[in-house]
Amino acid sequence: MRNAFADEITALAERDSRIVLLSGDIGNRLFNDFKDRYPNRFYNTGVAEADMIGIAAGLAVGGLRPVVYTIASFAIYRAYEQIRVDLCYPNLPVVIVGVGAGLGYASNGPTHHSCEDVAVLRALPNMTVLAPADAWELRSLLGAALQLAGPSYMRIGKKGEPLVHESRPALQIGRATELRTGNDIAILCSGTLLPQALGVANEMESSGIKTAVYSMHTIKPLDEQLLDQLFRHVKLVVTIEEHSRIGGLGGAVAEWRADHFDANARLLRLGTPDQILHHSGEQEHALEMSGLTVERLTSAIRQAFTP
Repeated sequence: MRNAFADEITALAERDSRIVLLSGDIGNRLFNDFKDRYPNRFYNTGVAEADMIGIAAGLAVGGLRPVVYTIASFAIYRAYEQIRVDLCYPNLPVVIVGVGAGLGYASNGPTHHSCEDVAVLRALPNMTVLAPADAWELRSLLGAALQLAGPSYMRIGKKGEPLVHESRPALQIGRATELRTGNDIAILCSGTLLPQALGVANEMESSGIKTAVYSMHTIKPLDEQLLDQLFRHVKLVVTIEEHSRIGGLGGAVAEWRADHFDANARLLRLGTPDQILHHSGEQEHALEMSGLTVERLTSAIRQAFTP
């Protein structure tokens, strides 16, 4: 996904001279094309993420459209105060792109894990939170985010994520995308676990359980119209995310359900457990440890589903 980001931001910058790219000491070769074309619109701020947010805020005040890019855990946790005060308080149009979100940098250890970023940013007023499932969704959402009047955060994968879409989908921020229909179970998935969600749906369908799948590429604002429809007509709604079960997509849907007393369906939230993952290994190993493989997700859903 990071290669798709570099390609798309370069294409967008050609059409909009206000776009400025800031990097937190990462992706230097990745952005060679951007730097060659627009040398005065790229800034490597070094290992100074809080300062990077402040610089982006100043550029936005000056009428530019800054895009900030670095490892998700550093972009958010090191600069949370600046995001809150410098971006959300004045409601400035800055796009923060966190690469390797979730367990994308699993092999680097817990310092590089980012399984709470949605939770802390979703609580901030004026912040839009996006989680594209593949490179095509990234391309579509990046352009849309640059049209927003306020700040946004886009959590993306690292590299090698499989494509879910055959071409660029026409996505709308705040409206989920339906990939499969079904009236027994509805799976709502944010981010790069969407292939696993589709795999789970295949397993459930093999048992005659009709399972719908939606890409919840926008976590804030939620697609409340879809939630209202699903909780009235299916038996079980499942959220799947490479993020803590606390405060992420599952938490957002649970909050919505708590405020709607006529919601009939049960809710099952699947994500990373509320603990630090101390085991070392690649992302696939981390997902297995967190119960986020097709096999383990399917097992959890079968246990929760009542025909």
